[in-house]
Amino acid sequence: MKKTGLTLKKWVTALSAVTALTTLAFASDAIAVANIEKENLKFGFIKLTDMAPLAVAFEKGFFEDEGLFVQLEAQANWKVVMDRVVSGELDGSHMLAPAPLGMSVGFGAQADIVTAFSMGFNGSAITVSNDVWQQMKPNVPMEGGKPVHPIKADALKPVVDKFKSAGKPFNMAMTFPIGSHNLKLRYWLAAGGIKPGFYAPPQDTSGQLDADALLSVTPPPQMPATLESGTINGYCVGEPWNQQAVFKGIGVPVVTDDELWKDTPEKVFGVTKAWADKNPNTHLAVVKALIRAAIWLDADNNKNRKEAIEMLAQKQYVGADYEVLANSMTGTFEYEKGDKRPLPDFNTFFRNGASYPSYSSAVWYLTQLRRWGMISEFKPDNWYMETAKKVYRPDIYLAAAKELVAEGKAQAADFPADTSIKPSQNFFIDKMAFDANKPNAYLEQFPIGLKGKQKVVGGKVVD
Repeated sequence: MKKTGLTLKKWVTALSAVTALTTLAFASDAIAVANIEKENLKFGFIKLTDMAPLAVAFEKGFFEDEGLFVQLEAQANWKVVMDRVVSGELDGSHMLAPAPLGMSVGFGAQADIVTAFSMGFNGSAITVSNDVWQQMKPNVPMEGGKPVHPIKADALKPVVDKFKSAGKPFNMAMTFPIGSHNLKLRYWLAAGGIKPGFYAPPQDTSGQLDADALLSVTPPPQMPATLESGTINGYCVGEPWNQQAVFKGIGVPVVTDDELWKDTPEKVFGVTKAWADKNPNTHLAVVKALIRAAIWLDADNNKNRKEAIEMLAQKQYVGADYEVLANSMTGTFEYEKGDKRPLPDFNTFFRNGASYPSYSSAVWYLTQLRRWGMISEFKPDNWYMETAKKVYRPDIYLAAAKELVAEGKAQAADFPADTSIKPSQNFFIDKMAFDANKPNAYLEQFPIGLKGKQKVVGGKVVD
């Protein structure tokens, strides 16, 4: 039965109108709402453009259509997000795609978090300071006086080597150890022969063992100011904080995640497994609302993006200038100031399966957690898929999609088939083919990173 999402005021109005028809309508709605275990919800987010499905679901009334009364609350950083979801202070949140996987294997803290919705593809980039860019530029291929993209970390390696020779640390920032930005930055650096360092939990969780570039955590909105101060030489973060560096004239984005790995699953919406088990109908309703928001964001060749940017520019959401948000949200991306190029898929929320939580994506992130030592011991191939299936829940996503199709709010053809394994992919910047069914063989390909039964002992990799 359709949920009306009546506000409290409307409920009171309905109750006061004591007619047989109104009483019947009220009773009908009451039965529908009774299926929702928890109506009043608080969801968290970080001030990034890829939180857009939450803002849209709220502003366009999609949550309310499902009988949900949602409060959205900005969080200080990703650790706070995870802590508050686990403690129950938040019912769920926008979170980094690998974070639920990292917590499931006990890195930093142990918790069972599940996701039935991907917040979208791409949306991040790697930015370096103006000084580092000037040193990199002679190593970058040029065409028509402009850099050829994607720019590989090969161009950065001589700069990092120069820092090392001078005894100076080359510092870069990411947003969270078990986060997509950390893993993507590491991937890019290692593909260029730059060692990003290892973890050796529980003794060493710095991630800087045997590192050429030292990576540390900085909250997303603080990245530009930290770069400007000279504390860091570069960073990997979601938008709008790369475009903000361009806007302020303090840094240059050198590669986007869509160039690093085409259609990168960047964020997810996560809840604890206990919450999902206790509130299955509520969870389904939330996913339905978020899918509708994702559809709206990508509809008719992004026709709604300007309205979405106006939403995100509001202080309670991202709070960045409209122009900064529009740089990446409207199918373009600005690298150096004035060098704006078409990048139509930099932010996708629904098309090409962007909102679908695929096991392949989960397995890839698990391989990277293993590669850098956050998973310290060898795991057999089947372990990767079993772990992915505990955390990623495409079954709930497809159930929500089926309801939306039945209600005429979505088209069946727009959703992926009931499968979560993508074929072997080679859309990575280093052309390394990934097969989710063979994670250990995948790891064997990399010259930098743990493989087989290797582990980090005493700061060194041992077999």
